[in-house]
Amino acid sequence: MAWQLAADAIVLLHFGFIIYVVLGGLLCYKWPGLLWLHLPAVTWGVVISLAGWICPLTPLEIRLRTAAGGGQYSSGFIEHYILPVIYPEGLGRDLQTTLGIALLLVNVLVYLGLIIKYRRR
Repeated sequence: MAWQLAADAIVLLHFGFIIYVVLGGLLCYKWPGLLWLHLPAVTWGVVISLAGWICPLTPLEIRLRTAAGGGQYSSGFIEHYILPVIYPEGLGRDLQTTLGIALLLVNVLVYLGLIIKYRRR
């Protein structure tokens, strides 16, 4: 049970990090100090996507699920709703590269907006 809870915690952490990487730049409009936390996070997200790497949280989660006595996902909330967002069906190299480029472009636009906002002051 503890291994399963640990695996679920890793999935939630992973999901939260992905949400922060994608949308965290918007938080910088309200709290500019977050910029120094978001820049490395979004850089990591872009690099891992464009390089085709696997996030270290993925093998950790798999090891924890294996230690829990399973290798397959059950039909719990996390497995049903969150895992498909983190690991979309058909996630291959081309889709991963496309997502990395989209992530980069979205965040460039957000940061350009931040630059314009703070230059007007």
